[in-house]
Amino acid sequence: MRAPSETAAQEWDAKGSCVSPEGRIREMVARGMSLSHVLDGLCRLVEEQAPGVLASVLADLAHVTRLTTLGQLAPSTAHEVNRLRRADETTSSEAECHGDVGISDIVGHSEALHRVLKAVATVAPTDSTVLIGGETGTGKELIARAIHDRSRRRSRPFVTLNCAAIPSGLLESELFGHEKGAFTGAHARRIGRFELANGGTLFLDEIGDIPLELQPKLLRVLQEQAFERLGSTQTIRVGVRLIAATNLDLAAMVADKRFRSDLYYRLNVFPIAIPPLRDRREDIPALVDHFMRLDAGRLNRRVEPVSPSALKALTEYDWPGNVRELANVVERASITAQDGDLRFDLPLGGDRSESAGRGAVSVASSPGEILSEAEMRQQERENIAAALRRTLGKIYGEGGAAKLLGIKPTTLLSRLAKLGLKPTRQLPPV
Repeated sequence: MRAPSETAAQEWDAKGSCVSPEGRIREMVARGMSLSHVLDGLCRLVEEQAPGVLASVLADLAHVTRLTTLGQLAPSTAHEVNRLRRADETTSSEAECHGDVGISDIVGHSEALHRVLKAVATVAPTDSTVLIGGETGTGKELIARAIHDRSRRRSRPFVTLNCAAIPSGLLESELFGHEKGAFTGAHARRIGRFELANGGTLFLDEIGDIPLELQPKLLRVLQEQAFERLGSTQTIRVGVRLIAATNLDLAAMVADKRFRSDLYYRLNVFPIAIPPLRDRREDIPALVDHFMRLDAGRLNRRVEPVSPSALKALTEYDWPGNVRELANVVERASITAQDGDLRFDLPLGGDRSESAGRGAVSVASSPGEILSEAEMRQQERENIAAALRRTLGKIYGEGGAAKLLGIKPTTLLSRLAKLGLKPTRQLPPV
C-alpha cells in the first residue's frame, strides 16, 4: 500500500498540466504532502519552466542540495544534483581535515618567497586573472589557494582542474559541461568546471596543455564570462575568477604558434613567478622541520632530530623536483627511521646535471650514530666526490682537491682508483 504522500504526488503529476504553477505547489501543501515532496515538486517545476536553470543554481549553491530527496526530479537533474552533493560533501570533508590555506601555511622566510607573498597580498583582493609560473613541484596550487583564501570569494568554491591530466577530447566537456546526448556516452547532463566555480575561483593547472582548437572558447569565457554547454545553444553566464599555472614558457609557445597570443595576453594580467627551491635554500631547514612534523603526526611517531651534517647536505642539494621532491625525501626518511636512525636518500651529485640517473646517497642524520665499514666507505666516496665537484676536477696545487682534503695528491689518486671515481684532470701543473 502506497503512503498518502506518494499517492498525492502521483495524482498531482497526472493533473499538473491544467493547474497554474502556484496552484500546483499550494495543492501539494494542502494535501498534506511531506516537505521533501514539496521541495522535489518545486525543483521539478523550475526544471519544466526553465530547463537548465536549476542545475546552474545548484552548482552555485551546492550545499543546499542536502535538503532535497531527489525523488521527483527529472533523471538528468537528479543525476547532476547527486554529483554536486557528493562533490560538496567531499570538499567539506577535505576542508575539515586541512582547513583553509593562507599565507601563514606557506613555509619559508627567504627574500625570494617574500616577494611572492607580497604579490599574493597585492592581487588577492582584486578579481584580476593571475598567471602563476614555476617549475614542477614549486607549489603553484598552494599559491593559487592562498590568493583565493585572501580574496572576497573566499567563502565560494575553489575548483581545480589539471589540463594535462584530461584527454584533449574530453577537456571541453570538463570545462564547459555537456547536455544529454551531446556525444556518444553523454547519458546525462554534466555541469562543467566553470559552472561549478560560479561566484568563486577556477584554478587551471598546466594551462599550456590546452589544445589550440579549445583556446578561443576559453578566451571568450574570460572576456565575456559566458559560454554554452556542449550540445546546447543556451548561453550560460557566470562570474568566475581564473587563476592559471604553467611550468612552460608560454611566450616561447606563442612565438612557435603553439599558443594563441590573444589568450596569453588575457591570462598574463598579473604574473607571479615562483622561484625554484635551489634559489631559496635558506628555506630548506624550515621546510624540513615542517615536513618532519607532518610525517610524524601521520605516522604517529616522535619528531627525530636532524643532524647539522644532514641538514647541510639537504641544503646543498639542488632539488630538481623542488619542494615536492624534498617532501618525498623527508617522508621516506620518516618511514624508514629506526631507533633514531634518520637517513635521507639523495642522488649522488648536488647539481641538476649530475643528479639524474645516478645512484642514491644515504645521508646519516642521527648524532652519535655508529657507521659500518660499508657506510664509512660510502661517506668517504661522497666527501671526495664533493671535493672534486668544488675544484672542477683539479687535484694538484692550490685550489686542488688534494689540498682541500688535506692529503697528498698521490694518496688521493690511489683512493680515487679504489673508490671507482674518475677525475677530469690528473696531471700536475707544469
